[in-house]
Amino acid sequence: MEIEDTYCEAFDGLFTRICVTGSDEKRLKQAAYNATALPCTVFGESEGGIEKWLNEHETPDGRKGAVIQIWVNYGEDAPEKLEYEASKRIRQGILVVPTTSVFNAIDSPDDKIDVVDRIGHCGDGYETIEQRFGREVVVVPIMMGEFLVEHYLGYQKGVMGGNVWFFCKSIEASLEAGEMALAAINSVEGAITPFDICSAGSKPETNYPEIGPTTNHPYCPTLRQKLSGSNVPDGVQSIPEIVINGVSLDSVKEAMKAAIESVRGVDGVVRISAGNYGGKLGSYKIFLKELSQKN
Repeated sequence: MEIEDTYCEAFDGLFTRICVTGSDEKRLKQAAYNATALPCTVFGESEGGIEKWLNEHETPDGRKGAVIQIWVNYGEDAPEKLEYEASKRIRQGILVVPTTSVFNAIDSPDDKIDVVDRIGHCGDGYETIEQRFGREVVVVPIMMGEFLVEHYLGYQKGVMGGNVWFFCKSIEASLEAGEMALAAINSVEGAITPFDICSAGSKPETNYPEIGPTTNHPYCPTLRQKLSGSNVPDGVQSIPEIVINGVSLDSVKEAMKAAIESVRGVDGVVRISAGNYGGKLGSYKIFLKELSQKN
């Protein structure tokens, strides 16, 4: 298996890290998946992912939980944008799921979001601020009881856009490799995969800017015979991408390394590569061969 002598580009982002809890596994999963669905940061919005699942002894209220992250691109207006985007996902993805609650999961944040205006006021003025489970929470009355959200949710700077590509002989091999990589990344503290196994890597230039990023055509196997500039080797039928965000550059590197090591024994993976845009996209270059050489 070849590891290409290339790098991925990663860039700065701003994220909030929250703990979601629920009365049972079905409700918890519904809320966690709802709040992290539809990554769309390329449209100036946000993306999210599930970092890990928690047992009853790891959450503030003694129920099963999940740690999720919500991200926006870094910039001058990033804190305001993150507040808007996180509140939208919490209101529409978690609050509406019966029995759920939300708690802060960053111990030493760069700053905090006050949730009263954009989430607490879902109580239409009947919300209260109380002490529950040793935390200050906003209690929102809803038609199935109460929704609790911690008064302040921390946020901090992190790294977005780490990635690895697997050149595979078949879609079946790419799915197996992708699942192995996701399982390996799940063991890395602070890392998420907002697209899980991504089937459609994009490129910055496009013939249709009104719809956003379009397919990375030089890497589409079905176009190999039609393009003079195809980058798909003979025999490669599928190229999945795993995108990684992390609370630090080290967590992104660790997750990429874990993904690479996890697929070494997968039959049908012929090359490991990564997506970059000539160094124009991100501040960080993460070289694959350096990761693969580290012990």
